[in-house]
Amino acid sequence: PSMRSASQRHPLLCIVPPHLLIHLARQSDPRLRGLADRALRTLLASEQIRGNRRAIGSIATLAATPAGVKHRTIFDVGHGSTLPGKLVRGEGDPTSADVSVNEAYDGLGATWDLYFTAYQRNSIDGRGIRLDASVHYRQQFDNAFWDGQQMVFGDGDGVIFERFTKAVDVIGHELTHGVTQYEANLAYEGQPGALNESVSDVFGSLVKQMALGQTADRADWLIGAGLFAPGVKGVALRSMKDPGTAYDDPRLGKDPQPAHMRDYVDTQDDNGGVHINSSIPSRAFCLAALSFGGHAWLKAGRVWYLALTDALKERSNFRDAAAATTAVAGRELGKEGADTVREAWRTVGVDPTAPRPKPRPKKGPRRANPRGAKRRLRRSAARTRG
Repeated sequence: PSMRSASQRHPLLCIVPPHLLIHLARQSDPRLRGLADRALRTLLASEQIRGNRRAIGSIATLAATPAGVKHRTIFDVGHGSTLPGKLVRGEGDPTSADVSVNEAYDGLGATWDLYFTAYQRNSIDGRGIRLDASVHYRQQFDNAFWDGQQMVFGDGDGVIFERFTKAVDVIGHELTHGVTQYEANLAYEGQPGALNESVSDVFGSLVKQMALGQTADRADWLIGAGLFAPGVKGVALRSMKDPGTAYDDPRLGKDPQPAHMRDYVDTQDDNGGVHINSSIPSRAFCLAALSFGGHAWLKAGRVWYLALTDALKERSNFRDAAAATTAVAGRELGKEGADTVREAWRTVGVDPTAPRPKPRPKKGPRRANPRGAKRRLRRSAARTRG
């Protein structure tokens, strides 16, 4: 593959929210200066390659493979920034001595397994696109991201974050951004952007649950468990079941995610709070999955998948998602299924039956004002003569 800088690539979507890195970067305690500097470098590097964060609607399929056949390639960037790096493991190659390489390889496989086994989807584009991932991106890079074409993993700083290949749900989360860009292509701002993040958390969690063989009641419903280094007061980046409880550490701040629409965070930061308000639809999914019982990917997961691929659009909001998933549940699972999904949404303050807000009426054309027009002409003529 050709080598290229991440700044020349498609927009990226990161697992660690900017508000968390900003809190780290603002640390004034001299003992935490190193942490603050590393967080700032991660933020600056992310901004250089972030673009406008809008999902891409059309991407050329790379090395498409037949249905039912995985095709994974893992690259080592060697702590540089030119992607993809050196090829270190291909599909079917022996286990590497590098744990990050193996974790990335296994995580790509677990994500492919969920989509193919549960939803008969041939890779993230549905047409067998090759799954690429690069490890050891930059020095102590505190993030992992999907850039529109591949996965990229930082190693973390070892003080706040461990290596980002550790969490299979993070890998599933980021690859699901690829599924979303090929399907609903949800705009990455406001409620559509929060839905985009929520969809990635939903299927990232399902990747982990399938890999562990867990039923909904046995799952922890945490995103990024294991990423925090020892000593950090937190269990994960986010909690789908109990939003706002994932971490509370003086270096990171407190988890700001709301559990209900009444606490929706209206902000201009983070593209309108996409990493914050995503917890509302994510909790609705968790509640529906727990109500259905069994393996969450079978009922709730299928409903959300069909809504993503058949109903959601670029500007869909929470109410649209609630209406779409309720309708799909009714079609696939009958009245009881629709009632279960509807109640889950209502529990988080979203009513699937509420009408969409009417758009503001457009202002009509300005009335002609002959006297005003004559005055403007006279002033213009005077300026010309002057």
